Amino acid sequence: MPAADPDPSQDIVPSARALLKERDYLAFWASRWTGSFAAQIQSVAMGWQMYALARQTRSVEESAFLVGMIGLAAFAPVFLLTLPAGETADRHDRKTVLLCCFAGEILSVLALAFASWRGIASVPLLLIIAALFGAARAFFAPANTAMGPMLVPRRLLPRAIAWNSLAWQTASVAGPAAGGLLVALSPTHAYMVTFVLYLASALSVIAIRKSTRPERQPGSRWTLMKEGLHYVWKQKIVFGAISLDLFAVLLGGATALLPVFARDILHVGAQGFGVLRAAPAIGATVVGFWLAAHPIRHKAGVFMFAGVATFGLATCAFALSRSLWISVVALAVLGGADMLSVFVRQTLVQLVTPDAMRGRVAAVSSVFVGASNELGEFESGVVARFLGPVGAALFGGIGALLVTGLWARLFPALRRADRLE
Repeated sequence: MPAADPDPSQDIVPSARALLKERDYLAFWASRWTGSFAAQIQSVAMGWQMYALARQTRSVEESAFLVGMIGLAAFAPVFLLTLPAGETADRHDRKTVLLCCFAGEILSVLALAFASWRGIASVPLLLIIAALFGAARAFFAPANTAMGPMLVPRRLLPRAIAWNSLAWQTASVAGPAAGGLLVALSPTHAYMVTFVLYLASALSVIAIRKSTRPERQPGSRWTLMKEGLHYVWKQKIVFGAISLDLFAVLLGGATALLPVFARDILHVGAQGFGVLRAAPAIGATVVGFWLAAHPIRHKAGVFMFAGVATFGLATCAFALSRSLWISVVALAVLGGADMLSVFVRQTLVQLVTPDAMRGRVAAVSSVFVGASNELGEFESGVVARFLGPVGAALFGGIGALLVTGLWARLFPALRRADRLE
């Protein structure tokens, strides 16, 4: 018999205990943490290695542009494959889809490890691997997002989303710091540790016993894909939330330029780079624990817009800083603000989306998120090519502030969103 719904006036303890009783969810959470940890280390290693290779023959601006090209190479397959990826997650066993994605990620990181070990790593190779990795992530994101709600009772879903975000954020604290330490030894070390973590994540998915096959959906593949696009467009709260994330982070993606800031502006080297990369996740983790213990009960839309505005202001502060520790504080505030807005967005989207549609909605969302991250890295690299890294970061922060005000006017229903229930 399912447990009674918890009293919303109580603290997190009963809900946390209820989540601990969900064995399959714990395996899912472990997979999410180790997979996120691995992805962070790989991202750090590829960014640092790309910049180091490019600086052998190119200027700072040209090298920054090539670091941004990693983001474009990773995003292109996400954009191209998003609709079939969402349809796949809504038609096939989501656990099987995840395992196939992990196989692709493991092969890509082994190729990077071998190339680094043999001294044959190059700019074109890194871009090719980034594209292959992006193809695997295109199918991973919809299946992963859609499978999580299948493993917990609906009453625990907001709490589970908070802890899912914490899995990613805590891994993002350890990942960049570990990545910075590992690339200081060699990129090969970083890639081999990433391989072990991806393997552990895949084994955790294998441990999930509950059925993760969605209800069979009638209609052709194209019909299902059109249904997903129509649903996102019709649900203005969903469309407004994910498009806000797209344009705010697309413009405010200063983290893509961290290798440039660490090496040629702040002059803090690989270890300082790891500290800078960890700072946003530290801020996000603090806010994540606060949200898990103190759920937002009213004015959720206002909180989300406030988070995006703070994100833009912190990006501007980071751009103007010339002190490592001021930069770390600015990045921590940036990460905490992003965590607040992402938590509200993810909760709103998953609560209003039926399970039969979750894969396709998650696929559309993953394109927006991928565009805001990977394509945002490309945008930062392009702007840095013309304005320099400082100008690019400042441009992005101001742009995020302008987007916040514009979206608050365009999507009044999103601004008025109240309870996350």
